Amino acid sequence: MKTPLSLAISLICSLVIGLNIFTAAQAGADAFHAGPLIPDFGKIAAIDSDMPIPEGTVFKVSFDLAKQAEPGEVSRHIGSIARFLNMHVENGVDPKDLHVAIVVHGSAVKDFLNAKTYAATLDIDNANAGLVKALIDNGVEIILCGQSAAYHDVNKGDLLPGVKMALSAMTAHALLQQRDYTLNPF
Repeated sequence: MKTPLSLAISLICSLVIGLNIFTAAQAGADAFHAGPLIPDFGKIAAIDSDMPIPEGTVFKVSFDLAKQAEPGEVSRHIGSIARFLNMHVENGVDPKDLHVAIVVHGSAVKDFLNAKTYAATLDIDNANAGLVKALIDNGVEIILCGQSAAYHDVNKGDLLPGVKMALSAMTAHALLQQRDYTLNPF
């Protein structure tokens, strides 16, 4: 049986733990801020990292994207690519040393439709258009799977400006790997 003192200590410990959890939960979203490269997208947090990025590091990363965002919403996955760019630039990587590609297939092709096609298909504006433009303006190569495009009845003229079409996602990944890109799946 617990004594009154041990019960009081347990209660105090529970309160302290609860307050710490509450404080951590409150600090979560507040820890993020706009990034230096694409300030409107891809918010980042400062991290006390134990894995420093060596000076002169060059990143060549391809992201594999297959899942469409909810219609009318910005894709969390596409936003993660803006975060990838922002966090590395903020931590000393020269933007010219960031080589990023997105290989798009599956239902995600719909997130890269131009305004006219997106509105005709989903009867709403494409919330990803501004983010896609910002990524392309910052050198991100966006490559759409031609096989997925054919399946979803999407033609090159239906795409946002700057989005490229490949024979397939498999082809795009193979060609990017020959250019020494690493793969970062979602």
